[in-house]
Amino acid sequence: MSIKAADIMTRAVVTAKPEDTVRVVAKRLAEHGISAVPVCDDAGHVVGMVSEGDLLRPFTKSKMLKRAWWLELLAEGQDLAPEFQDYLRLDGRRARDLMTTPVVTATEGASLNELADLITEKEVKRLPILRDGALVGIVSRADVVRALARGEMS
Repeated sequence: MSIKAADIMTRAVVTAKPEDTVRVVAKRLAEHGISAVPVCDDAGHVVGMVSEGDLLRPFTKSKMLKRAWWLELLAEGQDLAPEFQDYLRLDGRRARDLMTTPVVTATEGASLNELADLITEKEVKRLPILRDGALVGIVSRADVVRALARGEMS
């Protein structure tokens, strides 16, 4: 018997909506002990992925240095640029602003070998699993490794 994505996927997938705030997404990750969520539209189609890394990106040292540069310009009487105004509203950013696109996905019928190939070639940690374009599950690297440990790779 060949193991497929449908056999190892998590079916109760925690998701976010494109309009969810960064705070809502961060809270969802923390509450569920996960490191990323698919971002789905109202029809259940995956439009992006938001990970812990995506949430942290606006707070990196380079972004803080850019903010300091803008503040210096502001102090010298320069007009406040729209980009800086957006930056100052970090807490107002939405999942759609930080999500990674396009999303690497697989179908329920994908074999373990296909899943492993996608994960390694595309350098992703998880694959949303789709049926007719809609999200039905998710497979992580750990799921594939567990299947490998059980000797289920063909």
